[in-house]
Parts: sequence; structure tokens; C-alpha cells
Amino acid sequence: MSGPEAAIDAAAPVRDGEGLDLGALRRWLDGVVPELSGDITLSQFPAGHSNLTYLLTIGEREVVLRRPPFGTKAASAHDMGREHRLLSALHPVWPKVPRPLAFCDDAGVLGAQFYLMERLRGVIVRKRVPEGVDGSPDGVSRLSAAIADTLAEVHAIDWRGAGLGGMYKGEGYVARQVDGWTRRYEAARTDEVPTLEAAARWLAEHVPADSGATLVHNDLKHDNVVLDAQDPARVVGLLDWEMATIGDPLMDLGTTLGYWVEATDPPHIQAFAFCPTNVPGAWSRAQLVDEYAARTGRSVGDPVFYLVYGLFKLAVVAQQIYRRFALGQTRDPRFARLLMGVHALGDLASRAIARDRVDRLG
Repeated sequence: MSGPEAAIDAAAPVRDGEGLDLGALRRWLDGVVPELSGDITLSQFPAGHSNLTYLLTIGEREVVLRRPPFGTKAASAHDMGREHRLLSALHPVWPKVPRPLAFCDDAGVLGAQFYLMERLRGVIVRKRVPEGVDGSPDGVSRLSAAIADTLAEVHAIDWRGAGLGGMYKGEGYVARQVDGWTRRYEAARTDEVPTLEAAARWLAEHVPADSGATLVHNDLKHDNVVLDAQDPARVVGLLDWEMATIGDPLMDLGTTLGYWVEATDPPHIQAFAFCPTNVPGAWSRAQLVDEYAARTGRSVGDPVFYLVYGLFKLAVVAQQIYRRFALGQTRDPRFARLLMGVHALGDLASRAIARDRVDRLG
């Protein structure tokens, strides 16, 4: 296969220790989703560090199954029911989310709650621009624009009209997030990371008022965006809604900024580039801020605060996952180097604070 079709995201063999009981799954499907009949072929999408995502080929249909990671203790951090309900509310009003199919709250079936959704076929850009996608500076710039456009679209969704009003906890979202992520870091800490601890203190001392309330995805980056294989600058889907809620949209922008490693960042930061944001044609973090503001009409206020928040939050997530690895709760070898990522994110946060800017931090 060549051309755009070659770039479509593919599943891989299931990782050791992460298989599913297909007999139990078949029996559950027969009782709940009988239209999904036939033998099941199982594979796994290899990316992602949190919830596990599998591809089920059942006859001619492709279905995606999401479940918490094995060894998970904090069920509230991997609430499959919440994610399923959110997709059920969103899909009718914003069809760029996968259509949910069924939810299983009986942990006896596969060892944890899980849900099924339709597969959104398309291109997913991860660390590098894949073959079949325009990797020229102009093409990469369009990928940056697709992220800004998607952020703006999500923040424009009528969340009350979609029936998501129950997720809104009122004003004070920014302060709650800073406090909550700081407490999560304290609970997950395994090593001393002075730069990250200093970033937590700085955030607590510089909390701005909420800028408003919108739907926020809370993990919007290149590899959660599904692109049209024939027109890779066009977004056809947005995945991984596990952390979505109603809150300040600028905090959502901050999370995206946290992922946005620039070409001018130090080499030890480059090593942890999540997406091709550091290649010719990619926008700088400052340009992403400006373009987001232009698309939404929102003033971003102090972008340094939102960048530092994004970096701190991502570092805490990495620390939580590393702690699971350190305690032997997961054997995934990818997690062994996450502590280095925690240090790198803390260093970049300290540079942003010291220089009072979001770009050219090398």
C-alpha cells in the first residue's frame, strides 16, 4: 500500500500481559450487542500511556475497545462509564468524536469496566510526519493550524445544549486544577525534582481568575487527532476524552502548549518531543497562542502561566505512570524512562518562568 492510505493508523499485536479473554467478551457481546456476531480478531493500538485501546475485527466490522490499564488502583482516574457518557452526549452535536456502541460495568467480564466505540479510520501523526502526509514546511504548518482549529471548535461546542451541564463545578476551575495536580504529584512522587516543585509553588502564587467555561478536552495534541487520509490537513476525529470536563479553555490551551516542543528548545527537551512540533514549518508556541486567540476572539492573558501549568500537569501524569512502573504494577518498558521526562518538563517550566516567555527557551 502506498500514498495516503499507507498513513492510516494501524493496530499491532497485543503487548505481553495485556491480552483479553475473547471467550468472555464473545459471551457478553452475544447478550448485549448481538449484531456484533462472528469470530473476534484482537490487536492493540500501541501508542498511549494511560487507558488501553484495542481493535476488534468482528466479521467485516472494526470496533474499538477501551479499558483501564492492568494493575490500576485509582479507578476514578480511569472511569470508563464517564468517558462513554461523554461520547454519547457529544456525538450527536459534534460528530468528530467516535460513536459509542456499548458500555460494560461488570468487571467480571474482562477484569475492569470497558466500552466499545466505532473505529474512526484516518491518519494519526505521532512523533514524525508519516509517509503519505505532506511533511514539507507548508504541510507541517497546516498540521499546526489543524490543532488550533480543533481547539477552537471544541471550545465553541454548546456544552449545556449537549446535556453536559452536570460536569460544570462552577468558578474556580483554574485554582482547583493547580491544587489538584499538585496533590496528585505529592501522592505519586518517587524522586526529588526541585524544578517541578518550584513550578508548583509558582503556579499557586500566580493563579488567574477563570477566563470562562467551555468544554475542554484536556489532552489535545497531534496524536489524538484523526486526519482525513485524502486531505491530511482536515480533521475527521478527536480521540481520548478521558480527562475532558467543563472548565477554563485557556487551561486546555496550556496543556497543548505543554506538548509543543520547539526546535529551539534544549537537546534534552527535544528528546521528549511528543509530536512533530519541532520540525521546519511547525508553529512556535507563541504563534499557536496568537492563532488560537485570533480564531476564538479570546485574550490569552499571561500565556506563561498556561504553559507552565501544561508542563506541570504533563509531568505529573508521567510521574504517576512511572510510579506504577516502579511499583511493578505494569511491565511496559516504555515507562522506564518517564522519570527523565519529568525532569525535562520541570526544566522547561523553570526556563519559561525565569525568562517570562513561552518560546525561544533554549
